[in-house]
Amino acid sequence: MQASRAFSTCRNRNYAAMPKWISGPRDFWTGAVYIAIGSGALWLAMDYKLGTASRMGPGYFPRILAVILIGIGVVSLVRSFFVRGEPIADIAWKPLVFVCGAIIAYGLLVAEAGLVVALVALILGGAAASREFRLDPKALAGMCILIAVCVAVFIKGLGLPIPIVGPGLKAVMSAIGIVI
Repeated sequence: MQASRAFSTCRNRNYAAMPKWISGPRDFWTGAVYIAIGSGALWLAMDYKLGTASRMGPGYFPRILAVILIGIGVVSLVRSFFVRGEPIADIAWKPLVFVCGAIIAYGLLVAEAGLVVALVALILGGAAASREFRLDPKALAGMCILIAVCVAVFIKGLGLPIPIVGPGLKAVMSAIGIVI
């Protein structure tokens, strides 16, 4: 009877009952997600050559980031057993969908539409996840500056083979007299 009442109370509050030995459900699940993502990234990076700190291979940076993610996850997971925290009430679906959608849109657009269009989709999609987002002149100026810095750093500075604008947009721009 006690367990049934406790579960129904948790169900009414929209969060699942956690064992008593887990003091911080948010820390527990945050740690679990970080460990899962870090482990997946580490597994994917194992196919790439590691290299050394002075001569990094393509797998060096992903592995280091994966280990850092796993480390943060372990700290958060261990913390969940000792520090009392709030239960998980609701999942914020709108930000989750908008941020994930913006990242997916960037990945799909960057090769065909170019870096500028992909970054516009990423920035506006990610910003739309916030309740405070307003498309005003300061926000547009900040977005333009961020895009210019990304083009300067990644394409001009590092020489990454990413088109600034894609072939379709290039044809439209050349038709109206803009040359890039």
